[in-house]
Amino acid sequence: MPRAALFQMTSGIDPAANAEAIVAAIAEARREGAAMLFTPEMCGLLDRDRKRGAAHVVAEGKNPVLAAAREAAAREGIWVHLGSLAVKGDDAGEGGDGRFANRAFVIDDTGAVRARYDKIHMFDVDLASGESWRESNAYAPGREVVTVDTPLGKLGLAICYDIRFPALFEALGRAKCDLIAIPAAFTVPTGRAHWHLLQCARAVEASAYVISAAQVGEHADGRTTYGHSLVVDPWGEIRLDMGGADDGGRPGLGFAEIDPARIAEVRAQLPSLANRQALPSPL
Repeated sequence: MPRAALFQMTSGIDPAANAEAIVAAIAEARREGAAMLFTPEMCGLLDRDRKRGAAHVVAEGKNPVLAAAREAAAREGIWVHLGSLAVKGDDAGEGGDGRFANRAFVIDDTGAVRARYDKIHMFDVDLASGESWRESNAYAPGREVVTVDTPLGKLGLAICYDIRFPALFEALGRAKCDLIAIPAAFTVPTGRAHWHLLQCARAVEASAYVISAAQVGEHADGRTTYGHSLVVDPWGEIRLDMGGADDGGRPGLGFAEIDPARIAEVRAQLPSLANRQALPSPL
């Protein structure tokens, strides 16, 4: 069975240091027999000081973290899913609105970019803990549902806050994805309340594996993230939980086998994808 590696990270405000950590993880994942490595959302730069962070945000063709990951993937002969990077969007220049893209990349074992996905749903919330976030101030939402064939199977792409919006996962289910990546930098309050619940729900409704590499712990920009990088199978059973801010979880690699027979078994027992009906408009 093909093996997935998840890199749980505590990304900081220095892209060079984050790139170095990702490159080391790529090499270790390959040594441990993984066919593909998954990293969290904002793995190349996590900085809530937007003025300071903006100095490091460039077009993807000039992004040093992406370049380093592509080189390492080719050198090690392994596929890599960069959960997301902050990049200058297609309309960030003259005539655009100046916002960035929160963009995921799937890189093959030759270093070629096989797929890109821009996060669709922006994290604009005011939490009871006092945390306030306005992702849409800096990032423009994506507009496309993206799937790509990988050594682990057909992969659907999502990012963090997307997990709360079932329509995206219905579309990925209709596309018969074998697995869905949901990289994240979840806050601690929302993680404690909803992380495991939502991950399991998305796996069950799509009858697919969910692979969710996450940020964890205290970051250089002052935030704390929930962690608990997960692999959930199509029946909703958790196959890997790397721990988090609430139980001493740390950065590092975790591994899980992806069993194609398990996907077929679940879909044969409970063919919810085949049974799905189009709903009429409400009266």
